[in-house]
Amino acid sequence: MVAPSPSSKNGGPPVSAGGSELGVIVPYPEEAIARRSFEPVAKPVHPLVRKAKAMGAGILPTLVMIVALLAFWQLLCGSPDATFPSPLKVWQESHEVIVHPFKGVDFANFSIQDGGDVGIAGHILTSLSRVLVGYSIAAVVGVALGILIGQSVFAFRALDPLFQVLRTVPPLAWLPISLAIFQQAQPSAIFLIFITAIWPVILNTAAGVQTIPAAYRNVAKVLALNPVEYFVRIMLPATVPHMFTGLRIGVGMSWLAIVAAEMVQGGTGVGFFIWDSYNSSLLTDTIVALVWIGLVGFTLDRIVGFTGRIIGRAG
Repeated sequence: MVAPSPSSKNGGPPVSAGGSELGVIVPYPEEAIARRSFEPVAKPVHPLVRKAKAMGAGILPTLVMIVALLAFWQLLCGSPDATFPSPLKVWQESHEVIVHPFKGVDFANFSIQDGGDVGIAGHILTSLSRVLVGYSIAAVVGVALGILIGQSVFAFRALDPLFQVLRTVPPLAWLPISLAIFQQAQPSAIFLIFITAIWPVILNTAAGVQTIPAAYRNVAKVLALNPVEYFVRIMLPATVPHMFTGLRIGVGMSWLAIVAAEMVQGGTGVGFFIWDSYNSSLLTDTIVALVWIGLVGFTLDRIVGFTGRIIGRAG
């Protein structure tokens, strides 16, 4: 028979004959019990509500900053003797340009009115059509050359110094050469976009190919992959981040180049619209065009970035 220890007589935890504790009961604090009983039970949040809150948290700071900048701009340029138009003045003087941007655009026939009164969106679409052609050619040729100099040491040593020199030439410096070659404004603008966008595509693609881990190459040799299988299974997934970094830089440079080229060449396009507005002393129209240019450039960058993420996941 085991005799109770002194601690058990005094209300403490029971212990065995050897003196080891059989168990210890820790009392739950009464204040914690009271607090816990009044805590609200968290309700499950619908995924759409959670996504909407996340989107709001991402957009709200940008909207607050835009409103603050517009208010500061209005405060700074709102006086009658200000040389730069305020946001309110831009709205008043360029109301027609802002409200009717698609004037002269025929969506049924996918055409834009030649000459006459064309809205800012019509000029934007004309510039985008040129960018689409020039940038697409630059993307295809740039990726092919990037893979070539990334794979071949001889090609890298032969071509990389040349590319490094040519990529530092400003876009507008190519304009006289393109006009001398093509003798027309449209192909000259497309060539200018091509020669501006191709360099970051080449260099970033080559960097991606050169950084493919040696283990990947060894796996391809073990599996005896043919060139097409190697490109699809090994090279493309490994180089997509570098490749689309170059493509994103290239599309931004293409948009910059076309605006500058159209300002010099004239005719149609958003660059022509800006230059014509300046010559007509319509500074508010120029400001509206700058907003459009920024939004379109941002959209192009996001489209290329989204495409890169999709291809990266598929690979």
